[in-house]
Amino acid sequence: MPYAPSNGIDIYYEVHGKGDPLIFCHEFAGDIRSWDLQVNYFSRNFKVITYCSRGYPPTSVPEDPESYSQDIAVDDLKSLMDFLKIEKAHIVGLSMGGNVALNFGIKYPAQAMTLTIAGTGTGSDDPVSFRERILKFSEGMRSEGMSFMSDYLKGPHRVQLELKDPKGYELFCHQFMEHSNIGSANTFYGVLTKRPPIFDLQPQLADIKIPVLVMTGDEDDPCIQPSLFIKESIPGAGLIMFPRSGHAINLEEPQLFNTSVFEFINNSSADYWGPREQGEAGGSLT
Repeated sequence: MPYAPSNGIDIYYEVHGKGDPLIFCHEFAGDIRSWDLQVNYFSRNFKVITYCSRGYPPTSVPEDPESYSQDIAVDDLKSLMDFLKIEKAHIVGLSMGGNVALNFGIKYPAQAMTLTIAGTGTGSDDPVSFRERILKFSEGMRSEGMSFMSDYLKGPHRVQLELKDPKGYELFCHQFMEHSNIGSANTFYGVLTKRPPIFDLQPQLADIKIPVLVMTGDEDDPCIQPSLFIKESIPGAGLIMFPRSGHAINLEEPQLFNTSVFEFINNSSADYWGPREQGEAGGSLT
């Protein structure tokens, strides 16, 4: 199996197709397999790279919680690109992976051709209570295993996938329960509890010059305001809201997700993906 070294661990990755590099960063509940519907679509036109984040087998699972943080996750992505000799790539991330992609664009803007930030910002509205919940989950996984998370994917922002694609939801749940409880616990503790709320990133977001597409489901309540904030803060950002959709929009609405990202990448060099023009005052009055 292919591995890339990064900060003392080995990252498992897969490469499919040829063309401009397109990298997908998965969410907490997912892994490399979560992007199968995107790999099938995009590998016809792009060199698609997917990988398992640290803590997600077959990538290494460090036992030390201090070996996990959002900054480390960003540098893991950088190490993977360097190992594959990829100077620049289109980067797509969902949820936890969306935070990684966004912060990669902040830290390493010269290596990002475009950013697609999907379902990102959970916990930003109420970081204190969010951190308390995440710590309880982390402690439960560490002491009781992944069985502690048996109801995790039954929440109000996950039920949409179950309703739309029962078989796909069942597979997603099965794959989630296969995750390492230590890796998942450490990811919750080191990454999710310590990352800054999206609203704290306004100065950095305002400096992003890369074309950015923000996507969220209209029933993914914790991500709606952060998504609007990202769109408003980045001069060259656009926003798509998926109707009657929850958190895992790449699985719920794969056709809409794929075509939206494809069209965005194809049009990202157009003038209208530059800094937003304000137009003339009163020009929209009827």
